Amino acid sequence: MIRLLPWERKRQIFSVRKHSSHYVSWKSSGAFAKRWRFLFRIKSEERRHLHIFSSTKNIWISFCRDRQKLWKKINCGADIRRITGQGKCAVILAVESGAALGGRIERIDDLAESGVKIMTLVWNGKNELGSGHDTGEGLTPFGKEVIRKMEERRMIVDVSHLNDRGFDEVCEVAARPFVATHSNLRSICSHPRNLKEEQFCEMVMRGGLVGINLHQQFLSDTGEGKEEDVYRHIDRMLELGGENVIACGSDFDGADIHLSLNTPVKYAELAEKMLKRGIKEAVVDKIFFENAERFFRENV
Repeated sequence: MIRLLPWERKRQIFSVRKHSSHYVSWKSSGAFAKRWRFLFRIKSEERRHLHIFSSTKNIWISFCRDRQKLWKKINCGADIRRITGQGKCAVILAVESGAALGGRIERIDDLAESGVKIMTLVWNGKNELGSGHDTGEGLTPFGKEVIRKMEERRMIVDVSHLNDRGFDEVCEVAARPFVATHSNLRSICSHPRNLKEEQFCEMVMRGGLVGINLHQQFLSDTGEGKEEDVYRHIDRMLELGGENVIACGSDFDGADIHLSLNTPVKYAELAEKMLKRGIKEAVVDKIFFENAERFFRENV
């Protein structure tokens, strides 16, 4: 039997595996909200992206229709408490990689009308918006236009995967808080996919949100990425003033995760372990629920 923690239904998990085999695990973890992600890894033909988005969205609609007593999509940030107050899990739709736009700015309106609340600008390589951490190029003029349009539609800009130059240019363009849905600290693990401390501090100053990534290569330079490494990142983030910024990011649907962390239930159990390490309950509540709920309530 799986024992639910005291934070039952108070879990902000940013990344949810799209395969239904993880459904029982999510439910048992007490997860209150999930980031359902439409993934577009590379730049390709616009028509193909439109087809992928439409077909994936239809799968999601069918999935939630079959489980409507348990899950519901949010339309605005205030919906999270209302939906979870009904004993359901709130679902936040997201697109990973602006390649989904196919180079067309009007596609942002289509995504917004479909209920998408977050878009990751790039994946590892290039697309029409800019470049990921595999390259050194920054945002394109189209990418900067996309940020402005997303903010106009109250869609959240996600800088995970973006390289350093691109991050700096987001800071120049963005007028509203943005997120790094699944990113860690480069000072703890030197992979370029992680945030530099000054980038993290910039997000603290802007009132952003940073979700801890459980991918082993992003947790530790040894590549093992164990539970202890999660604490190392969180401890340093707290030292940098990130008490109101840290959230749970996971990346369960796209990462190599250590056996000690590889299910939502195990992730949820970190809350109790953090208490035993001396982290105050109010801070643990923020990391697992309050920070993300507040961010979405204020910005979506």
